[in-house]
Amino acid sequence: MAIEVRIPTILRTYTGGAKVVEGSGDTLTELFADLESRHNGIQERIVDGDQLRRFVNVYLNDEDVRFLDGISTKLTDGDSVTILPAVAGGMV
Repeated sequence: MAIEVRIPTILRTYTGGAKVVEGSGDTLTELFADLESRHNGIQERIVDGDQLRRFVNVYLNDEDVRFLDGISTKLTDGDSVTILPAVAGGMV
């Protein structure tokens, strides 16, 4: 099963600079484990235990997985996963 994963600039050091990598898995948990097997260190930057890190957003086909089943969200062949760091700030 081929899943396209879009990698943010801050995590591209783990993917050799690649903006997009391919992964596989029936759930996001399995996908992240698959990515870790080829891009050592990336998984701990995305998940903390059994949930997404607080300042990381993950989208499955443009839908926030926090409103689905989190990292237990099911995947199908051809899905697109986008990993984005949360952005905060502004003037106070």
